[in-house]
Formats: sequence, C-alpha cells, structure tokens
Amino acid sequence: MMKSRLFLFCLLFLAVVTVALGTKETSSFFPYRGREEKYGENNIYVFEDQHFITGIKTQHGRVRVLPKFTERSKLLKGIENYRFAILEANPQTFVVPNHWDADAVLFVAQGRGTLNLVRRGKRNSFNIRPGDVIRVHAGTTAYLINRENNENLVIAKLLRPVSTPGQFEHFFGPGGRENPQSFYSAFSSEILEAALNTRRDRLQRLFGQQREGVIIRASEEQIRQMSQHEEGGIWPFGGESKGSVNIFKQRPSQSNQYGQFYEVDESHYRQLEDLDISLSFGNITEGGMLGPIYSSKATKIAVVVDGEGYFEMACPHLASESGRSQGSQERETRIGASYQKVHSRLRRGMVLIIPAGHPFVTVASTNQNLQIFFFNVNARNNEIVPLAGRNNVMSQLEREALELGFGLPAREVEQIFRSQQEEFFFQGPGGRQQREESGRADA
Repeated sequence: MMKSRLFLFCLLFLAVVTVALGTKETSSFFPYRGREEKYGENNIYVFEDQHFITGIKTQHGRVRVLPKFTERSKLLKGIENYRFAILEANPQTFVVPNHWDADAVLFVAQGRGTLNLVRRGKRNSFNIRPGDVIRVHAGTTAYLINRENNENLVIAKLLRPVSTPGQFEHFFGPGGRENPQSFYSAFSSEILEAALNTRRDRLQRLFGQQREGVIIRASEEQIRQMSQHEEGGIWPFGGESKGSVNIFKQRPSQSNQYGQFYEVDESHYRQLEDLDISLSFGNITEGGMLGPIYSSKATKIAVVVDGEGYFEMACPHLASESGRSQGSQERETRIGASYQKVHSRLRRGMVLIIPAGHPFVTVASTNQNLQIFFFNVNARNNEIVPLAGRNNVMSQLEREALELGFGLPAREVEQIFRSQQEEFFFQGPGGRQQREESGRADA
C-alpha cells in the first residue's frame, strides 16, 4: 500500500514538473517555445529556439548562434561557410569590444543603439535603429551600447568565416583572466611588459578586474557620452562609402495593399560588393501572402522579425531522399522530378533556409502583419521569378507550349494564369475566407 502511494505521488510530481516546464517564459525574441505544438521540428529548412547554441550569455543579454548548416543536412552545403547569429542586449547595456575572424553583415531588427567600429586606425561611430544594415569587415574591433531605457536591442548577423571554413571566433581585447578572457592574457608576462612598456604588477591589475561578462550594465552618463552622434553615423574612412544603409528608407520594389517588399544590394550599399550578398525585407499585411516565387541564384537565409503565419515550399531533394529510403530503383533512374511540400508555422525569431530555384510562399495570419528579413547569398545577377499574378512566368510562354505542357487547351490554361490581377503580394487563403464569410453575413 505504501509503495502504491509513493508511486502515485511520483507520477503526480512528474506531471506538475512537466506542466511547469512547458509554460516557462523564454527570451523576448523567441516567445512561443513550449506553449504550443512545434512545427518544422524535423524540417531541415526550419530553425527554432531549440536549434540555437548559446555562445555568450550574461544577466544583461546573450548571443545565440546556429550550428553549421551542414550539421543539419548535407543539402545545405551551398551555405556551409556561413553562420547565423542573433544578439540580444537588454536596455542600458554595453557589449565589450571584440573582433571576429569573419566578414559580417548586421541587420538591426529591434531597438536603438550606438555601434563603434575601429578599422585602419580610425573609429567609426554611428547610431543605429531598426532597418539599419551594416557591413563589418573581418578583424574590425566592434563594440556597441543599447541606449534605450525599456527596449531590447536585437541584431541579426550573417557571418562568413575567413580562417576556418564554417567556424568563427570572438577575440576580446578588453577583459580579464576569464568572463571574458582578454587575449592579451595569453601572452607571457615578459612579452606584455616589453610590448606595453609597463610593470608586471600594473598589468596584473589591468587584466584582473573584469569579471562581469561580455554584455554588462552601463551608467546613463557613459551611455550619453557614447551616443553623441548623428542618426546614421559618421564615416571617416575617406568618405568613399556610407557606414550603413536603412532598408526601410529605400523605395519598395513591390507594393500593394497586401504587402511591401524592400531590397538593398551593392548598388545601394557599396560595401556589399565583394560579399555577393543582398538583403530584402517583406512586410506582409494581415491575411496577405507573398509569392509563390523563386530565386534564380540566391539562397535565402530568412529570419521572422515579427508576426505570425506559415510558409510552404516545393522541394525535390526531400522527395528524392524519401524515394531512396524506400529502395525504389525506378525512383533512382527515372528522368524528371517529384516534389515534397515543406511547410511550417512561422513566428518571431524563427529562421528559414530557402534554396535557389525552390518555389515558396509565405502567408500572414489574419490578425497581424508578418515581417521577414532575408539575407540573400549568391545574390549577384539573381532574379526573383513570379509564379502567379501579373507577369508570372507561365503567362510569358507561347500558347503551344502551354497546351503541350499542361495537356489542356491553351485558352483554358491562359485564363487560369491571367486571372490574378495583383502582383507579388496577394490576398491569402485566410483573407479570402474572411471576405466570403463577411459577404454571407451581410447577405
């Protein structure tokens, strides 16, 4: 009897713990983990909170990094030398100066701060705000502050390592013996005494004080002194290029009542010239959708900045893998392709990989806009090909090609592909359903 009661008590305890863990709050940029069914958990193209590695963490912020993409699947080999990270810094905080052995492109997703870059013997200081895109060259010493009083600073980073393919490191000059360790402390005392022309006891004091971490609290006066710059910044490197560009200040390349699409490439921001990367931002209005489209050359690494919705993508690779796992010889030798639908719910903080050539669509929920930022890798001469709407690729084909390709009279095929009068952004399935239900209620 006693054993039976003890067993029931253990079961009850485990149930309580499970419920408690399932409702635990998480970071503001990943607010939904543990609260609802997971989507895309086994989807190689979708990354959620649990897929990130915490590289740096203090009580005032953190840096989270996705593992090498090829650790998820060999199908992502085309971007294996790129890494994706998200920095979150609490209000009124300072990120200690450091450099990376990687070229980087930063996107300010939330908040306002001041970024300082030291390169070629000069310091470039400028204030950053949502929508800013900044190129940081490998080896540049960078540090920043979150100058807001009540909003986190969130920055998405795409890094291209230059030393070890697919692997990058932070190098901290300011610091101590640990947390963070200064790279100066790796040298022998004799070397440091000679190089800095300073007594050993003073050097021991210099490298023995900082123990608060990489992201630390700053005073209001310190923040004020480091924030005295014009919005958009100062660029002292000879004046040949702007230090940053704001994607929201560009004219939308596509826009209608269902959304806006903004783009930045090397023609807008010369510092992207040697990276073969472009940036884009889609704001899909509630109930709307973007696509279906595909990119001719670029692979998209996309992060959901705000809102909720879902996406679908046609993938031939997963369908082929499924066929091989079933041991189908016919599958191996036939000509042509079949496609597997990749689909996932979307919410703030999720990351998507959309390979070149893969048709996809993203749909906003019916109660809020869906905002997605795209890092486009292999962007030079890339084209976005529309699969629906005005000027869709099928409407450019000859009548005979349509008739032979679809096995239907050309007139019927043309009517279908020319019936949508919008372009790029359309009313989504949810919006159409709401409109139909509203119409029936009015009737």
